[in-house]
Amino acid sequence: MTEVSVSEARQNLADLLGRAHFKGERIVVRRAGKDYAAIVSVEDLQLIEQLEDEIDAREAKRILAEEADKAVPLDDVLARHGLKA
Repeated sequence: MTEVSVSEARQNLADLLGRAHFKGERIVVRRAGKDYAAIVSVEDLQLIEQLEDEIDAREAKRILAEEADKAVPLDDVLARHGLKA
């Protein structure tokens, strides 16, 4: 993994983008000595988003399983709000 300062990233943006896109290089941009952002390929971004979706789906399933016994029938909810099915 490559680390560059914000000023280096600004000066070499086209090169850094090419390295991320064509070589799959991951580049960390640092500001004030701290990791600030990253430049990654679209493929890496898609993988991150896929992993996030899978984690969210697992969490939703876990919550649904825990809350299954607390389910309220739709008719009760509608009646509570003065609505009809």
